[in-house]
Amino acid sequence: MKKIFIIANWKSYKTLKEVKSWFDELGKISVSEEKKVVICVPFIFLSEMNAIIKNNKLPIELGTQNISPFDQGAYTGEVFAGQVIDFAKYAIVGHSERRRYFHETDDDVIAKLRSLIKNNITPILCISDMKQMDYYLLKDKIITEKANDIIFVYEPPNAISGGGQFHAESPEVANQNAGQISQKIGKKVTTLYGGSLNKENAKSFFTLVNIDGGLIGQASLDPFEFLQIIKNA
Repeated sequence: MKKIFIIANWKSYKTLKEVKSWFDELGKISVSEEKKVVICVPFIFLSEMNAIIKNNKLPIELGTQNISPFDQGAYTGEVFAGQVIDFAKYAIVGHSERRRYFHETDDDVIAKLRSLIKNNITPILCISDMKQMDYYLLKDKIITEKANDIIFVYEPPNAISGGGQFHAESPEVANQNAGQISQKIGKKVTTLYGGSLNKENAKSFFTLVNIDGGLIGQASLDPFEFLQIIKNA
């Protein structure tokens, strides 16, 4: 049985008070061995959430939504991978919102991925389309060499639910594109789908042969909906 990853991306939402309320409403949860639950949060919440998870013995791991492309040094405002390793085991890189609003390039993404692998943090690498995937593979062989240490996410930008006006890609098309990622790598790799997933449609993606879970945005902000997605996976 394949491992299903349910990864939340909270983006730039919630205050610390709202974070505590989210966990209070979530309550005690149990997660079967074939599922992995990860919440990717703003850096400022990592320490507090790590304590909540440990104190309540919750089957949840933490990730960040970004990381510096540099090692430690004189880079004002940046957070490098070595600074979060005590709290986070995962980090999202290459998300289309980082590209759109902060003008990140493919080369930036590769630099971040290299830093994460160097610091033993699992990159969650977002892929907008196969042209982008081709560029990554052409630019740096580390993606092929370390493919088993990377979680790939096929996440078409027009499906990302920033305000509810977008729609998930059809499961059939998502499955086909997710499969292409493994084909280009040359072996089966962990590949998730992201884009307008919710408690109604998530299972229809998670049961597909080429999709090993999902990157959940808007729906993860509601603890009850997120819990339902976990149960349905």
